[in-house]
Amino acid sequence: MTTRILIAFYSRNGSTEALAKAVAEGAEAAGAEVRLRRVRDIVSAEVIAAVPGWADNASRMDALYPAPTPYDIEWADGIVFGTPTRYGNTTAELKAYIDSLGGVWFQGLFNGKAGAAFCATMGTHGGAESTVLSLYNVMAHLGLIIVPTGYADPIMFQAGTPYGAHAAVDGKHVVAPPEQDLQVARYQGRRVAQVATALKTLRG
Repeated sequence: MTTRILIAFYSRNGSTEALAKAVAEGAEAAGAEVRLRRVRDIVSAEVIAAVPGWADNASRMDALYPAPTPYDIEWADGIVFGTPTRYGNTTAELKAYIDSLGGVWFQGLFNGKAGAAFCATMGTHGGAESTVLSLYNVMAHLGLIIVPTGYADPIMFQAGTPYGAHAAVDGKHVVAPPEQDLQVARYQGRRVAQVATALKTLRG
């Protein structure tokens, strides 16, 4: 049976979206079926309209990616969360989706599945590691088997973090992550798919 990977991410200007797509490419290269899902904005339309480009980006991404649902958790063998940093932590948007999953958590539908995380920041030292590690806490409570990136691929000695893929962009002039950051994300997707496949076999 095909291994199935859910990538549930939040992106405002497209940087985290680019990483999510690269993670998907890596997982698909490892033979997995992938669902890309963008969690929805939770602030008011007035707040969104006050930030140049936010509304247009949100409309574009919402047209491309359905919102994640609890059923996506049941469907998936591996779950990868993606987020921009917010003061060294995950976004409220992604956390709101996670906080809505109490029902599937209670049913044990996370248990024994692979879990991973990645993020984008507006600076080299913008809280990338603490943001990914904040999602490690969440994944431990959910019962996921956490899959770090580690240093099992040469690209990890050039970019990323040992906890998860990361891209630093300024968010105004540069939105697209550098190629080496995308390479880390592709490696992360492959790694999660491989571990998820092994765990799926164990779960029967």
